[in-house]
Amino acid sequence: MNQKSTAKRVFSHVSLMQDLILSCIASLGTMLLVRWLSAPEFGFTQHLAIFVGAAFVFTLAGLIISGSSRQLGKDASSFNLRKIIGAVMIKEIGLLAVMIAGWAGHQSVAHIILAFFADTLFSIALMTYPRVIVARLRKESKEMHSIGDRINALVYGDGEASADMAESAELSGRYEVLGLISRDPDMNGKVLRDYVIYYVGSERDLEALQWRLGGIDCILFPKGEGMGQGNANLWQGPAAEVSDDSPMPQDPMSKVGKFIKRSFDVSLSGLLLIVFSPLFLASAIAVMVDDGRPVIYKQERIGRGGKPFYIYKFRSMRKDAEAAGPSLYSGVTDPRLTRSGSFLRQHHLDELPQLWNVFRGDMSFIGYRPERKFYIDRIMAVNPRYRFLYQIRPGVTSYATLYNGYTDTKEKMLTRLDMDLYYLRNHSVWFDLRILGLTFLSIVGGKKF
Repeated sequence: MNQKSTAKRVFSHVSLMQDLILSCIASLGTMLLVRWLSAPEFGFTQHLAIFVGAAFVFTLAGLIISGSSRQLGKDASSFNLRKIIGAVMIKEIGLLAVMIAGWAGHQSVAHIILAFFADTLFSIALMTYPRVIVARLRKESKEMHSIGDRINALVYGDGEASADMAESAELSGRYEVLGLISRDPDMNGKVLRDYVIYYVGSERDLEALQWRLGGIDCILFPKGEGMGQGNANLWQGPAAEVSDDSPMPQDPMSKVGKFIKRSFDVSLSGLLLIVFSPLFLASAIAVMVDDGRPVIYKQERIGRGGKPFYIYKFRSMRKDAEAAGPSLYSGVTDPRLTRSGSFLRQHHLDELPQLWNVFRGDMSFIGYRPERKFYIDRIMAVNPRYRFLYQIRPGVTSYATLYNGYTDTKEKMLTRLDMDLYYLRNHSVWFDLRILGLTFLSIVGGKKF
């Protein structure tokens, strides 16, 4: 047996166990639901064990007959869904027989009907969800792969030869030239053929520039201006070594991590949409009474893959807040805020509708704050590496929000980008949990962002 067929067989067994576990969880949830809606019952623990045990046996039979466990790694097509439904229906027929016989403790016809439909719904939902998420992650991974393919480079020198090389490098499609570097301090900030010239007088200056630009993959030297070739001002040491085959690191979060993160986003946002529904209603009434409709403010932002989406908030500013053009929020003293809006902003209640953005998949709880194209164009004119953020979903909160707060100037936007790129380089489930915990403590502590 070759390695490929062995791996496929192992994967099939893992998928089978996953479906069995999820099916049993669905049946456990069903019994607890029925128990919650019924009078106290003697011997419930025994009946629970019988019901879940029967669910395991009949699910195994259904999975073997339908072969649905072999479809986990494939797209969530209707063909696969039919197999899952087929396996679940075999399970439900068996459980129905167990319930009618009274072995699971269901004496009422109403309870049997409730248990049948609840278990069917829970089982299909839990067994389908991993397939849908895995299929979506695969698709997103392919879409995002090209974002980090181009190598980010600086070109040494501040003359025409350096500008020629920068243009040639970009035309090749392999490089993203961030600018030119010079040892002449008088050239700092000047522009040559749309390329900004940065003064770098030492290794420390180069490190600072790397941080400012979000990292540099390589430095390209025009012919005749390489290391030690008649120029005493060239760097000596590793800071100036040429490496033209170092691709930009992709999003480092593993597929398992992405699955956990997306599952967390969907589960928590769905729960909070229900739990906070009274708060949604109260906030909507406050906005309407104070300044009329619309209650919800939507605005186009740029998200994952550079695709636009609408972000939703409770309206906190006057209806004509941007009549004169795009303008950044300047804090609680912003004159455009309404009375209700000022309260909502101070307590972050205006962000509640973004739970819907998270549930839909436009955003995540933790990411980078999404921005409008108007401002992204101005950021990228200084730091083109903003585009690498497109590898991940924007977030309701971010690492940069904790330490940089709201951004009301271009300089703060560039500082925020540095922090967002740091977050991207360290993207992981544990880092997200840390940011989420720090955000919660900051809000409870009354910190104003």
